[in-house]
Amino acid sequence: MNHSFKRAAILLISLVVLGAMVVPFLTERRNGAPAFHTAAVARGDLQVAVSATGTVEPEELVDVGAQVAGKIVSFGKDDSGKSVDYGSYVRSGIVLAQIDAALFTADVAQAEAQVAQARAGLEHAQADLVQLQAKLDQALRDWNRARKLGPSEALSQSAYDSALSAHEVAQANVAVGMAAINQSRSAVAQATAVLGKARQNLDYCTIKSPVDGVIVDRRVNIGQTVVASLNAPSLFLIAKDLKRLQLWVAVNEADIGDIRPDQQVLFTVDAFPGETFEGVVGKVRLNATLTQNVVTYIVEVNTDNSNGRLLPYLTANARFIVKEHRDVLMVPTSALGWDPGPALVAPGGRSDSAPGAEQAAVKEAGSGEEQPRAGTLWVQEGRLVRALPVEIGLNDGSWTEVRGEALKEGMLIVVGERLPSGDKEVAATLNPFTPKLPFTKKSSAQGRSGGSGH
Repeated sequence: MNHSFKRAAILLISLVVLGAMVVPFLTERRNGAPAFHTAAVARGDLQVAVSATGTVEPEELVDVGAQVAGKIVSFGKDDSGKSVDYGSYVRSGIVLAQIDAALFTADVAQAEAQVAQARAGLEHAQADLVQLQAKLDQALRDWNRARKLGPSEALSQSAYDSALSAHEVAQANVAVGMAAINQSRSAVAQATAVLGKARQNLDYCTIKSPVDGVIVDRRVNIGQTVVASLNAPSLFLIAKDLKRLQLWVAVNEADIGDIRPDQQVLFTVDAFPGETFEGVVGKVRLNATLTQNVVTYIVEVNTDNSNGRLLPYLTANARFIVKEHRDVLMVPTSALGWDPGPALVAPGGRSDSAPGAEQAAVKEAGSGEEQPRAGTLWVQEGRLVRALPVEIGLNDGSWTEVRGEALKEGMLIVVGERLPSGDKEVAATLNPFTPKLPFTKKSSAQGRSGGSGH
């Protein structure tokens, strides 16, 4: 019995000692100063932009086709003496390819023979007409003589009738001869047209470049037979001038109202990561495209490529600059949406604005509205926070322009509360997708890097 009592006493004393150690620790954790996530007020350029994806396209693309059927027997040569191929620079009139011309050469020879035959027929008809005209002249003289004498003892009635009939027949023969000449002339014209067509088809066997440019696609090989039907088969694609390129960007119908001619466009391509290119809006195509109930419009963006770095058909991520404010103070948008509980606010540290006013202001400014709106930031004051009224300006979704007499670049503002959760610290209201504040001034189009305050 004494042994059991002794063990119980030892256990009770141990619990008292443990409690004495744990209770102060818990009290300290409960009464300790709250920890806040902070970020520095940054200065930089803020943009509101429409983002969309498109492709880099040649400004003018020429599709060179074949107008006759046949086998490709050879390719032409470029200025360097090499066979034309992908990437070859070609001049207008240079030979790109040669189609087997044997059949077309034979057609030309046959057409030339038909022309010669038709011309011979014309000459024969003209000679016949000369003879018929001579016979008509003789018949006319005989008829004039018979008409003067008339039927009499000197000229029988039958002789008179014969002279008249011979004259009429001669006239008819001359008319027939003239018709034969006209027919022969038509035959000559027809044969000449056939010859012209045959020669044109023979010329079509030689495929020539219609423009100065660069071959971006070769679609035939030597030995391949091309078949020309209603649609001419495409042999080469030639970009007229790769120093001027276009972006064909698909813009959602909800954003197309913000697109206007000559608008600045910034874009990137995966081929050159971290580099930004510029362009301007050329025009908006009016033939919209409907894909899975989404309406998009193709916007043509003109860009300079004098250095030749951009290549056709690269995928481009474009940003159409709708509004831009340069050299302004800005904070993460989440900082304007944080509303501390009453226990965290220093006495007299809350502004007179109605609760939730700053959140409404952020929503109204979220579309890039330039009209200033009232908002509230929070700065740490000892263990608590104090309200800092500001005006809200441009907002790109992640960053918001702010204005206020007390605001300064580098000032730390509270963006959320850090609460203990086991061994981990969890932000109460900080948006995990909020980008880090910049340490240096950079364009928003080039991205921002840096770290948030602690």
